[in-house]
Amino acid sequence: MRVPKHIGIIPDGNRRWAVSNNLSKEKGYDHGVNPGLQLFKLCQKENVKEVTFYGYTVDNTKRPTIQKQAFIKACVESVMILTKEDCEILVVGDTFSDTFPSQLLPFTKERIKFGEGGIKVNFLIHYGWSWDLNYKKEFCPLGKHVENNLKSREISRIDLIIRWGGRRRLSGFLPIQSVYADFYVLDDMWPDFKEQDFYDALKWYDKQDITLGG
Repeated sequence: MRVPKHIGIIPDGNRRWAVSNNLSKEKGYDHGVNPGLQLFKLCQKENVKEVTFYGYTVDNTKRPTIQKQAFIKACVESVMILTKEDCEILVVGDTFSDTFPSQLLPFTKERIKFGEGGIKVNFLIHYGWSWDLNYKKEFCPLGKHVENNLKSREISRIDLIIRWGGRRRLSGFLPIQSVYADFYVLDDMWPDFKEQDFYDALKWYDKQDITLGG
């Protein structure tokens, strides 16, 4: 089976999962932390070279304060858990915002190796596509503009994106790196993550015709 070198993860559905389990919406984020660790270990096992987790976006911070505090806490916890594993971590996001967690600032300077290193793990924290592209309203040749200013330039092109929660959209997820990514969607909510979800996505990817436009 052909394994993608780089997998992007959109872990959606935390709030909907909480409501369906008679919990307040912010409670769903805590239940999304352990699935991230499980998925990381599966990627490691299958020799995936790089994985990127979508933490939260600039737009997500418009949500009620109690929800905002909950997903920031879950993101920080997710990063810290992986510091105990063999990996190399990079956090990408707008660090000049008051909403960016100060605990994660050291991870934004450069990729940090933990344990024996190996698999690259990226977290998008307080991320926005326009921030990433340094988007300007005035005209600028796209290729040159992105090449010189892309904030996420340390993240490689993505082969496969897996999204939980049933939504069929990128929601601003790394638009440059996702240009040729195959997109697999699960209707199950992220906190209901199962190992089989991952392997179903890999089996689906193995059947795709990968041409990169050629």
